[in-house]
Amino acid sequence: MRLLLSLLFVSALPAAVVSGPDGMPVGWTTWSARAETAPKCFVDPLQYRTRPASLAISGVSNPAEHGGWHRVVNDVVPGKWYRFTAYYRTEGVAYESLQVLARVDWNNAAMKRVGRPDYVYKTTREGEWTRITADAPAPEKAASATLQLYLSNAPQGTVWWDDISFEPVEAPAPRPVTIATVNLRPMGTKSAAVSVQKFIETIEKTVPAKTDVILLPEGITVIGTGKQYVDVSETIPGPTTKSLGEVAKRRNTYIVAGIYEREGAVVYNTAVLIDRAGNVAGRYRKVYLPGAEVEGGLTPGNDYPVFKTDFGTVGMMICYDVFYTDPARALATRGAEIILMPIWGGNETLGAARAIENSLFLITSGYDYPSQVMDPDGVVVAAAPKDGTSAVVTVDLNKSYTNPNLGDMRGRRAKELRVDVAMPLPAR
Repeated sequence: MRLLLSLLFVSALPAAVVSGPDGMPVGWTTWSARAETAPKCFVDPLQYRTRPASLAISGVSNPAEHGGWHRVVNDVVPGKWYRFTAYYRTEGVAYESLQVLARVDWNNAAMKRVGRPDYVYKTTREGEWTRITADAPAPEKAASATLQLYLSNAPQGTVWWDDISFEPVEAPAPRPVTIATVNLRPMGTKSAAVSVQKFIETIEKTVPAKTDVILLPEGITVIGTGKQYVDVSETIPGPTTKSLGEVAKRRNTYIVAGIYEREGAVVYNTAVLIDRAGNVAGRYRKVYLPGAEVEGGLTPGNDYPVFKTDFGTVGMMICYDVFYTDPARALATRGAEIILMPIWGGNETLGAARAIENSLFLITSGYDYPSQVMDPDGVVVAAAPKDGTSAVVTVDLNKSYTNPNLGDMRGRRAKELRVDVAMPLPAR
């Protein structure tokens, strides 16, 4: 049964809200860890989204403030999936993604916690209100769920919650995607076109049909040529994207590869995304350039775009980006489920860290770095250790990767990440 706010409040205040003898809404309780950190929780009949009255929380000028509303929903079925949805609006809240919090805390028949709380983190702005939602399975032995609506450490802030629902939904169907990553190091080609052709030949020999995305390494137009970056730079679209586009269209696959892009006087180290029709669907210009690339005349990029494909949302990084936390973090924040990373060489431990800390798949194709597929737990699920080979694997983008002690870290990370704390410049 779908529990709407009007039902949760049980009846009475204009169309939606009824107060008990203590003035609090029937069915809801308030919570804080300590009395001295308790916010002010009240029913506000003047602020609402669709029906008069909402659940309000005020920080009451207390920097230690943390807490809010609780509602227990019974008859939860272990293994069944549920969707928690709520709308909120705020005033005086500086950092909503951290300070405005909704969770589902699961209980057994004795009202003891089972599993870990699930964070409600997917947001959509709808006028003055923000819709948040999350789907999660009830853990083993769950008998009820505590819906939690909080305001945290927002002394001058107020949040209003409205149109709250908690309903059973179908479990997400598997979302398989077949990924191939190529291990090839052309030598003595003396030509960008010849090096690119070597990669195309390897695709044809080693990558099976019905592959969804194929990853090639960084700088496929310079490797083996003996030329400089600027010598092999080209426009996008250009000859390399045309050649890769023909392969993508013929094989009905996406292809990602690293090339050197010229735009006027500027030359970028760029990863291109070619779609199944053979068109350029996106590009990423490498943000972090090592000294040798700067000395070689390259210019850094300044954005971390993500791209919607027919199998999921992807982002791209290139080589030296793996040494820094912010590229992968930005892509995950923007919704990337897979990072495709052409790479020359780098630190494998940091590669694993990027997958684990952002709970996503990291696909690499390199020369002095493994060509492999890594899952959100940092486990290599496929690798191509020999030159001239490919690693191919099918992964499920809807598979849940849950830490037994911390729960769903993708959801937690979205709500707990402290990007509001400024990063200082290095000390002089």
